[in-house]
Amino acid sequence: MAASGAVEPGAAAATAAPSPAPAQAPAPEHLFRPISAEDEEQQPTEIESLCMNCYRNGTTRLLLTKVPFFREIIVSSFSCEHCGWNNTEIHSAGRIQDQGVRYALTVRTQEDMNREVVKTDSATTSIPELDFEIPAFTQKGALTTVEGLISRAISGLEQDQPTRRANEEAVAERIDEFIVRLKELKRVASPFTLIIDDPSGNSFVENPHAPQKDHALVITHYNRTVQQEEMLGLQAEAPEEKPEEEDLRNEVLQFNTNCPECNAPAQTNMKLVQIPHFKEVIIMATNCDCCGHRTNEVKSGGAVEPLGTRITFHITHPSDLTRDVLKVTKNPFTLGDSSNPGQMEKLREFSQKLDQILEGNVKAHFIMNDPAGNSYLQNVYAPEDDPEMKVEHYKRTFDQNEELGLNDMKTEGYETGLAPQR
Repeated sequence: MAASGAVEPGAAAATAAPSPAPAQAPAPEHLFRPISAEDEEQQPTEIESLCMNCYRNGTTRLLLTKVPFFREIIVSSFSCEHCGWNNTEIHSAGRIQDQGVRYALTVRTQEDMNREVVKTDSATTSIPELDFEIPAFTQKGALTTVEGLISRAISGLEQDQPTRRANEEAVAERIDEFIVRLKELKRVASPFTLIIDDPSGNSFVENPHAPQKDHALVITHYNRTVQQEEMLGLQAEAPEEKPEEEDLRNEVLQFNTNCPECNAPAQTNMKLVQIPHFKEVIIMATNCDCCGHRTNEVKSGGAVEPLGTRITFHITHPSDLTRDVLKVTKNPFTLGDSSNPGQMEKLREFSQKLDQILEGNVKAHFIMNDPAGNSYLQNVYAPEDDPEMKVEHYKRTFDQNEELGLNDMKTEGYETGLAPQR
């Protein structure tokens, strides 16, 4: 059952606060802070604006804040003291991401209902067990919880029920039955799946177990279709001619982009490199002259290998630690009233273990498991075997092939025009 008209009361009316324009210059760090009652400087900006319900002046409040383990957002809240109408919505403070994102959360407990959710207006929300969907651009963006999303959908369905009962009683009765089913979800009598699919890549579902893996949440990043690009108001660029393979090896390619940290114009360098005793890879690096942010990324220059690779490396000396390590001791998302004491303790213990490994006080094993078979760990003894490194090749499972998109890929029978018989 589609809920294309399931809009929060008043959400369709426009507030006088305009949508924030993409930043053209780096914003000072102090503008976006984690929500905290102890931060006296973190106060919302108030703007007198027109109420679209009674056409008298109300107040719009804007708050620039950070969502833990996500990114910066702008929370906009309007209220009118004359008619009592109010509305709250969120806007991403960053640019549209390079890829879309799809969150699939299996809700089993009441704690799952309390997970924080950022849902932009371009996201589609669905619950497959009820055949229920809220299409994109039918609701304003919101900073809420899983329970809040369901309550918002219930309110949207209930707002037009008096009119339906007067004109279409049978339709109103079916919607009443559906509302009862939605309310049952809030009690979590049985598990259900919540899916948020956002082509802009700016929606978010909290992982309360961070930095550990969340087994109830599956996050998938994907390339947008032409239709999704048009829906977001993006103009597809004309494909460029592919440079000759020899030129790629002899020169550094450059192209313009935006800094993922401050959104200022930046430049990305790309080069094809041959790693000894491995294969060709593509190295990409971005440096921002405005805020100093640097990123680098390595991508495989070849196809998916026939077998997956699992590399186990025994760390016996501090000199073995030649790779970057993420430390979370000073992560600002663990500070303030929104932080979870249990989560902070787990992050602290995790950081202490990393320190012990870095100091050489604890021996550890570094395991890298890549179903695509395209990962690499340097062997300083090459071409001889490394006594502290074990490389295993294994056959992928059906689920691993599914994640790599290989199960439905046909690569044989094209020369004769006949597909292989199965």
